[in-house]
Amino acid sequence: MSSDEAAAEVRPGSVQAEIRQRVPFRSRAEEAAVTLMRTSSVVARAMSRVIEPEGVSVAQYNVLRILRGAGKAGMPTLSIRDRMIDAGASITRLLDKLEEAGYVRRERCRPDRRQVIAYLTDAGGALLDRLDPHVHAANQRVMGVLGDADLSALLSLLDQIRCGLRGDAEG
Repeated sequence: MSSDEAAAEVRPGSVQAEIRQRVPFRSRAEEAAVTLMRTSSVVARAMSRVIEPEGVSVAQYNVLRILRGAGKAGMPTLSIRDRMIDAGASITRLLDKLEEAGYVRRERCRPDRRQVIAYLTDAGGALLDRLDPHVHAANQRVMGVLGDADLSALLSLLDQIRCGLRGDAEG
């Protein structure tokens, strides 16, 4: 097959067309993985455009949301790390920056001084309150192209992928 024939087989709107890849993917699995990663990147950029003008990164926003969910009890830093969307983020650096901005406070636990509990401050809560409607609108824009049935199917498929890789991600 010539490169012109391969290029002719590119589906309009596909990730192959979007990234101008002339050579076909080696498999549907490869195409799906690349498409998932590209889509994740596009969604992350859309969220960044809403969140970062407030002076926090998407990862910092994620920490603030986790702490809001923890309520007045706060949460151990290692528990926050385990709940992060991007598990590779350095929780200590994220908390350092959030604490410096006044959005989070940390306390050493008694009697186990090795454990640090993080709490959302009033300023952190106010930031989330300001961001909530904008993040909600961005989520609606991003996912608004799908109906309820498609969203349910997408969620189910993504759950299957994550659950199938759970052992790989933990190792």
